[in-house]
Amino acid sequence: MSKNVVRRALLMAALAGTVFSATATAGEFPDHPIRWLVPFSAGGGSDIATRIVAKHVGESLGQTVVVENRPGAATIVAAQETARAAPDGYTLMTAGMSTLALNPWLYKKLPYDPGKNLAPVSTLVSLPIVLVVSPESGLTDMPAVMSYLRSPKPGSYASLGVGSPHHLAMELFLESFGGHATAIPYKGTPPALQDVASGVVPMMMADLAAARPLIQAGKLRAIAVPAAQRSAQLPDVPTFAEVGGHVFEAAAWQGVVAPAGTPAPIIDKLSRAIVAALQSPDVVKQLTLQGMEPTGSTPQAFAAYARDEYQRWGAVIRHKGITVE
Repeated sequence: MSKNVVRRALLMAALAGTVFSATATAGEFPDHPIRWLVPFSAGGGSDIATRIVAKHVGESLGQTVVVENRPGAATIVAAQETARAAPDGYTLMTAGMSTLALNPWLYKKLPYDPGKNLAPVSTLVSLPIVLVVSPESGLTDMPAVMSYLRSPKPGSYASLGVGSPHHLAMELFLESFGGHATAIPYKGTPPALQDVASGVVPMMMADLAAARPLIQAGKLRAIAVPAAQRSAQLPDVPTFAEVGGHVFEAAAWQGVVAPAGTPAPIIDKLSRAIVAALQSPDVVKQLTLQGMEPTGSTPQAFAAYARDEYQRWGAVIRHKGITVE
């Protein structure tokens, strides 16, 4: 037998072993708990959605899924930790507009590259936004809000940071009628909403999921939703177009990513488990009651969607000249 034949035989054996190893890994995965990082503080819409879905995914895969909150720096803290994690399927992250579509435009240099360091797994939820005000603010409707934001003395609003979906939604709203206001930054949705409810800050664009309990309790007043139609969870709250707030749509969204290099069979297995969870009647009911819209997709579809959103919001950021540096 020639040396070339031997080399080819050894190469084929090695390749076969690699394929077998990947398949076996996917079949055996997971054999210990999975970490699922949330880049926001506990209690916000993304955190709620992750915990609901993670419980179902853990039951489906037969392993505990531990949700860990890693807030900070517009999701960069969690994204960097995920990018540096072992690509073995045991680290996931809830990542959305900020992580994948906004930060690359807002920061000259990031400690992670969304396209090179993070692997799409599945879309997760769409998070409708609602404009809320403090009952103590005296702002009872859209005309009053717009008048306040047009006044010579600059108004203010709570924001989840420069370039966050909520900040961009408010900036688009202000631009639509020539308003002006100062953004007051917060590290998470719950503390921001609490300050709006107590009158420290008069208003904010907030996740409907997190704001709805406070709205229903009378601690926040909902003015309008920036959407094409009313939310089924807040049917009495009009759209911006219905109350003269100009027509525009804005909603946050979240998906799930893993460290780049995670074997495709494991990515696919995780994706299938997440999609199955999002199609479960119990999960759909829980998410819908929280004001969120379940999505779910293949890794390929999520990658395409994230690219489209990157281009869409990049155009807005460039037009407004928004930067954090």
